[in-house]
Amino acid sequence: MNLGTPELLVILLIVLLVFGGAKLPKLARSLGQAQREFKSGLQDGAEEDKKES
Repeated sequence: MNLGTPELLVILLIVLLVFGGAKLPKLARSLGQAQREFKSGLQDGAEEDKKES
């Protein structure tokens, strides 16, 4: 699924209206932390698979 610039702008506008400007930095920070934890979990799982082999 490819999102173009117009779609991303619409999504950003909706998020801005729902959460408000003051909460956006906190929301972005928590999304970044979740993404880092997910990637870390994937790497840990791959390392465990290599050890088992």
